[in-house]
Amino acid sequence: MHIDIVTKEDLCKMQKEMMEEIRQLVRENVKKENDRQWLRSAEVRKMLGISPGTLQNLRINGTLPYKKIGGSIYYRGDDIQKMMEGGHGNG
Repeated sequence: MHIDIVTKEDLCKMQKEMMEEIRQLVRENVKKENDRQWLRSAEVRKMLGISPGTLQNLRINGTLPYKKIGGSIYYRGDDIQKMMEGGHGNG
């Protein structure tokens, strides 16, 4: 019978590797969403993990530009990316 010993260092290394893989998957998912030119409010809230009120505040204070067509509000993926990087989009 073969027994492998797992050390605390082994577990820490595995945790770091798993976290980096998760981060990469999240980055890829956000990039896919941002590649679309226009996103609806629900998509933006889900992507950023924010509430409807927070998204409304981003609109009101001019942090996130938007376009309203009929009763629907749309956001450009590029503007969301700029906001996440610390700049403001230009609508």
